[in-house]
Amino acid sequence: MVSIRSKSFPSAADYTDTEAWLNELAAQFTPNEIGLLRQACTMAAPLYSEQHTLTGTPLLQHAIGAASILIGMRMDAETVAATLLHAVAEYLDDWHALVESQFGANVASLVEGIARMEQIHQFSEIEQLHAPGNTGDQAQQIESLRQMLLAMVQDIRVVLIKLAERTQTLRHLSGASREQQQRIARETRGIFAPLANRLGVWQIKWELEDLALRYLEPQLYKEIARLLDERRVDREQYIDDVLAHLRQELLQADIKGEISGRPKHIYSIINKMRRKHLEFSELYDIRAVRILVDDVKDCYAALGLVHHLWQPIPGEFDDYIARPKSNGYRSLHTAVIGPRGLALEVQIRTYDMHLNSELGVAAHWRYKEGGKPDSKFEEKIAWLRQILAWKDEVSDSGDLLEQFKSELFQDKVFVLTPQGKVIDLPKGSTPIDFAYALHTDLGHRTRGAKVDGSIVPLNTRLQNGQRVEILTSKMGAPSRDWLNPILGYLQSPRARAKVRHWFKYQNFEENVAIGRAKLDREFHRAGAGSVNQEKLAQKLHYNRLEDLLAAIGRGDVSEHQIALAIQETMPPKPAEALPAFTARRTHAPKAPSGIVVEGIGNLLTNLAKCCKPAPQDVIVGYVTRERGVTIHRQTCTFVTRLPEERRSRLLQARWGAGTNLVASVDIEVEAHDRQGLLRDISDLFVREKVNATKANTLSRGNLAMMQFSLEITDLDQLQRLLALIQQVPGVIAARRRE
Repeated sequence: MVSIRSKSFPSAADYTDTEAWLNELAAQFTPNEIGLLRQACTMAAPLYSEQHTLTGTPLLQHAIGAASILIGMRMDAETVAATLLHAVAEYLDDWHALVESQFGANVASLVEGIARMEQIHQFSEIEQLHAPGNTGDQAQQIESLRQMLLAMVQDIRVVLIKLAERTQTLRHLSGASREQQQRIARETRGIFAPLANRLGVWQIKWELEDLALRYLEPQLYKEIARLLDERRVDREQYIDDVLAHLRQELLQADIKGEISGRPKHIYSIINKMRRKHLEFSELYDIRAVRILVDDVKDCYAALGLVHHLWQPIPGEFDDYIARPKSNGYRSLHTAVIGPRGLALEVQIRTYDMHLNSELGVAAHWRYKEGGKPDSKFEEKIAWLRQILAWKDEVSDSGDLLEQFKSELFQDKVFVLTPQGKVIDLPKGSTPIDFAYALHTDLGHRTRGAKVDGSIVPLNTRLQNGQRVEILTSKMGAPSRDWLNPILGYLQSPRARAKVRHWFKYQNFEENVAIGRAKLDREFHRAGAGSVNQEKLAQKLHYNRLEDLLAAIGRGDVSEHQIALAIQETMPPKPAEALPAFTARRTHAPKAPSGIVVEGIGNLLTNLAKCCKPAPQDVIVGYVTRERGVTIHRQTCTFVTRLPEERRSRLLQARWGAGTNLVASVDIEVEAHDRQGLLRDISDLFVREKVNATKANTLSRGNLAMMQFSLEITDLDQLQRLLALIQQVPGVIAARRRE
């Protein structure tokens, strides 16, 4: 069967005799270091003697297993000793003083950091932390996150110990209950594996991902393992032939290096199948080899040789040496049509790159006097230091969690300053994000941007390799529009927090006035004249209405939050007779159009031309005599003015889950007439990939009334488009036609 355990990281043997384990370490540690580890075992053994992990493994055996993983990562004796002592805090009251007196301040600090890292389980379901109704515990969660980050930054070995301990737990997870298996596997995939990836410890990352998958999707895991095992003998013979051929060619080209087959990881196989919509048989890297050479020059020489021997597959070459991944990973990846016409993946890297890719931050931990790591190590954990340094700038404690999530999970885009410096940003970032990444003041004064020499809108999404230049004003200030997520000006949580921070400390009265205008607009939209505004402020956790208005004006409270609070505060409406829906709900098959009409089968449905409903509109069906069911917006005048005797033909309708429908909607734009107005709006449609099927323009004096028919996919797209149109110079209003 397929083995996913790396040979570099030994599992815990069933050591009941710790001396046998210590004797095996004599080649890796000095006698004094062996003495330190023996002393740690002596302290831990009686404390752990009656204790077991939730998998049923004796606690001492679990600790030795985690320590063995770290030994395979070439970690030092202090780290291994702290791993053996990782649970003493649970069984000793004055453990810190005792550990410090016997093992020194460094080991005691590591054990303390491990205890702080226990809080990491709070963030495994990280997407739920901003869910409605979950705000009560957020302050405590944020403080726990700060403490955890602090433990990481003070000594990154704490993270490596937790990763090793989690790997050891997963290796023996079959002994846990099904519920525990699911919880631990979710935690692993949600936090531990991304953390290993972000720190570049790929050997642990692969094993964590594969083992988590085994318990989260067992059938899929077994199926891929079976497919890999079916042709294992043929595949291994094929790789042996390729390796022999490559060795001969490299020798003749005078390129010194090592060649080996590359182990396959089930999680990465499934991920690629899903991402690229491929069948197992279509994957290029089921057959894969790796070439290790001395220097970068030989990497490219070996690449040229491989491409000379076999035809490259278009679109399958990645140069991670010239453009490393955000976690520092460097390598050349290519896929070729190899012998017998079979696809073959080849990875080429130096020995140093290979060490870095396997061990990440652990590869850079060099224990000199004082135990300080080298500069490359410092670069690896700079992102953690940035988050902690940034915490004092934010106006909302939840932003710290958002930044942590962003740094941990999001892909990066790499762009250049005019001087050629590489800046990494979250994928989807804009020129404003870029400006704030360089300097807060530069972000505040941004008024325009050039990308590769051409002026672009400030909400343009940046792509890898682009050169960005920021255009500024001397006395600039951020725009409140930048905080509107519909307009897409900001992607980075850090940039958004800096803009909020700026507005928070501006004139209080000005913010109150702006907030009042926004609140009045939301009241008007909701038709909520009877809502008590003081109660609304309390609903949003503000003691005074003025404080709420100022928060709205600063951008701390979004329009979406206001709308939700208004709906929850409004008194219930009396039951309306309109529309009188049929009560049949026995089944609701999905119509071909993606619309579900309650109580009918495969009856033809079509969208009404009078109101042109679009996905996310509240809709109702009307049974016609000859054209099946016509779908109207519930606010359509046809529905509201329908005679009483015909209301029985109204049916409940809704958009089906995953509706993928392009709907036609009409909008109207009122603007001050000027040359180029129609062109600017049309260019906006092109940028937003919205198809305009009809346009009419009527000028009256200096005013222009424009009507467009557009094809959209949902109301979110329409609202974003209307907001962007209102940013076009000269536009007074843009709205959907009722």
